[in-house]
Amino acid sequence: MKVVFDTNVYISAFISPGSKAEEAYLLAVDGQVKLYTSVAVLTETAKKLREKFLWDDLRITAALKQISRVATVLKPVCRLNILSDAPDNRILECAKEAGADLIVTGDKHLLDLKQFKGIGITRISGFLYSFRR
Repeated sequence: MKVVFDTNVYISAFISPGSKAEEAYLLAVDGQVKLYTSVAVLTETAKKLREKFLWDDLRITAALKQISRVATVLKPVCRLNILSDAPDNRILECAKEAGADLIVTGDKHLLDLKQFKGIGITRISGFLYSFRR
């Protein structure tokens, strides 16, 4: 299964050990899903960790390197302008470029879409539920 995590999933995984987000991330670490991300998603993740959680550059770099070892990092060629929040569009671009099966997010605007060009959009709990069955 090809999966794209939204920025909020990465952030929750890194700031909340033992969380559902970390559990989802560890599925990718263990190779149970094929994770994809993009330069834009990594940049947004770094920005949020710096601004909202006051992480220093060394800690941010370590987190981004860890993600980059687990995920395939893409540079999408198409630019989308479907949602009003630009970072949400970067998630859709990444998923389209990856040919993803699923986007995992906590973002209401993305969740409201339910799917995008045949790519499902779900919360972390829904993603994990599919692995527990």
